[in-house]
Amino acid sequence: QVQLVESGGGLVQPGGSLRLSCAASGSFFNIGAMAWYRQAAGPQRELVAAITSGGSLNYADSVKGRFTISRDNAQNTMFLQMDSLKPEDTAIYYCNADVITGGLRRVNYWGRGTLVTVSS
Repeated sequence: QVQLVESGGGLVQPGGSLRLSCAASGSFFNIGAMAWYRQAAGPQRELVAAITSGGSLNYADSVKGRFTISRDNAQNTMFLQMDSLKPEDTAIYYCNADVITGGLRRVNYWGRGTLVTVSS
């Protein structure tokens, strides 16, 4: 099986920083595109940032200039550096990845999320 596990969430004051990590583990051939989503109130998940296997980047307008997505392909890990955090960034942050299985099938996976709370 494949697991995506987020870490690094917590409570931070406005203007502070957090660094989220998403580690993929299990049996797979490779990982394609990865992304961070977040979910605040309600069922809707918002795309925060995405990165392809080749390093192409995409950011939501609301986080552009403040957040930086990156990945370490050798470690099968993705990061989200969050700076200048605002209360409206408060949400559960989810890792998402296209995993290429041993049978060379592309399967999309979600992590269980990590809570980020920005409050004084």
